[in-house]
Amino acid sequence: MDHRLVYPIGSTPASRYAAEALKRAGTALVDHPTPEVTHLLLDVPSFGPGGRLRGGGEPAKILDTLPQYITVIGGNLDHPALDGYRTMDLLRDADYLAGNAAITADCALQIAAPLLSTTFACTPTLIIGWGRIGKCLAHMLKAMGCDVTVAARKESDRALLAALGYSPADPARLSGNLRRFRLIYNTAPELVLGAEQLALCQNCVKIDLASRRGLEGEGVLWARGLPGIHAPETSGELIARRILNCWKEEP
Repeated sequence: MDHRLVYPIGSTPASRYAAEALKRAGTALVDHPTPEVTHLLLDVPSFGPGGRLRGGGEPAKILDTLPQYITVIGGNLDHPALDGYRTMDLLRDADYLAGNAAITADCALQIAAPLLSTTFACTPTLIIGWGRIGKCLAHMLKAMGCDVTVAARKESDRALLAALGYSPADPARLSGNLRRFRLIYNTAPELVLGAEQLALCQNCVKIDLASRRGLEGEGVLWARGLPGIHAPETSGELIARRILNCWKEEP
């Protein structure tokens, strides 16, 4: 019999879907603090400005109502109030990060589609960055027949991109070719293209997915937190799946 008792206090739709998925899987939940609680489930990521919980409130006050032995589940859990607590930080979990990147890429296609006057197959696209999200985006777009160029800093990455059938590019040498693109995604959390460079992109949809702006100029859509906004149910199910899998791996 599962001895776990989860107290979910997340404020986002994704957190609510995660709690529902855990309940369907047979995990016991409570809607108030009790001495029997074993796990506290927060939003992912868990904290907003000033170290407060995303839904408001001080984490120390919540923790004071719960047993000392609980495990705190969330994201970016490097917070002073959690010192001494056992944590499950999903934003340090490779499987969660990969799944979240795939959801982000899918959402990035959703927000681009109504802004385009062409199909993806007829849209020359530039992806800046060859991290998790860049890889997922490139794979999805290529599957739809899109002409995909990927800008990557490492020469080894550009060599691999060419071998995989993508058009590789050096981020430092993009200006001369920008006019050909109808869709640009940035995933690099640093300035890559400034306003003067992006002015060369006429009739181009520009979407910045990075945590810090990499595109500057008129008409850039800075799209952060897409999974929780456009696919909260899928995002919540990913959270629940990773929690359940981590529990299975516990001794």
